[in-house]
Amino acid sequence: MNLELIEALHDLEKERGIEFSILIEAIEAALISAYKKNFGTLQNVRVVFDRETGEIKVYSRKTIVEEAIDSRAEIALNEARKIDPRYELNDIVETEVTPRNFGRIAAQTAKQVVVQRIREAERDLIYDEFSNREGDIVTGIVQRFENRMVFIDLGKVEAILSSNEQMPGEQYTQGKRIKTYIIEVKKTTKGPQILVSRTHPGLLKRLFELEVPEIHEGVVEIKSVSREAGSRSKIAVYSKNDNVDSVGSCVGPKGLRVQAIVDELMGEKIDIVKWNSDPIKFVANALSPAKVIFVETLQEEKIAKVVVPDYQLSLAIGKEGQNARLAAKLTGWKIDIKSESQVETRLDELGTEEEN
Repeated sequence: MNLELIEALHDLEKERGIEFSILIEAIEAALISAYKKNFGTLQNVRVVFDRETGEIKVYSRKTIVEEAIDSRAEIALNEARKIDPRYELNDIVETEVTPRNFGRIAAQTAKQVVVQRIREAERDLIYDEFSNREGDIVTGIVQRFENRMVFIDLGKVEAILSSNEQMPGEQYTQGKRIKTYIIEVKKTTKGPQILVSRTHPGLLKRLFELEVPEIHEGVVEIKSVSREAGSRSKIAVYSKNDNVDSVGSCVGPKGLRVQAIVDELMGEKIDIVKWNSDPIKFVANALSPAKVIFVETLQEEKIAKVVVPDYQLSLAIGKEGQNARLAAKLTGWKIDIKSESQVETRLDELGTEEEN
């Protein structure tokens, strides 16, 4: 058994990357606990695992004192010198105390340690794999539900989709395949904990990167994303190549590319707008599908004053202010929208005030 164990430990080192010496040290530590559990907890012992033969020996360790009070941990100087006359006070006397049936206990203990170390190594590998994928998309299968949380099977590990990362109104049925965005990977005593999201703006960005070859190749760049998950999103894109239509690339032939993303996000509306380094043009684009007549920017306050045709005002603002809110997030500018008639009325009022 012992030689087989040594061979097995060497195989583990090659296959799993668990160092042989670390396994031996872990087994020795576990064997000390096993010995104390079975043969006396107060004994001070040392376990030696022969690295060549696999032979296991247990040695009791007693400190040399003038007069022994606790015979399990101490030995009198005169008794020690009967064993070896060179012993001095505070030296340690070791005596082999390997029990006859210790081989069976040792084999059981070694197996438990090896299994535990394999589990730890596998957990570490999974953690390393997924910690490098924070900010990436993973596809998994809805496995189970617990306290409003959805657990998604990723193959090697489960991911957690908490209630505040779930899309409003989306149904998560067992066995359903869904794409999620990894927001965080935590290392816990029970293994890696992977937290995912369906609402994060990064999910939309990564879906476009997967669906649009021009983005993946770097020809088209995603400059910013604003999202109200399950309802509506805006994404600003740009290409340095004047011959490339950045918006058209994302829409795809007959709208197939963007439609695939809309389907994945359960019908979420997506506005694709052209990014521009000029904030006036960018703000006007961001308010799409509304048409903009005029934009004035106040640089210090970072406010953009926008004028739209009267019939476009409600479209520019959007339902409950959603369009304007998403455009503001997308551009980083506070947006103040007025209709033509509102501006004209205000100008008339100012003119009247000046006359008076």
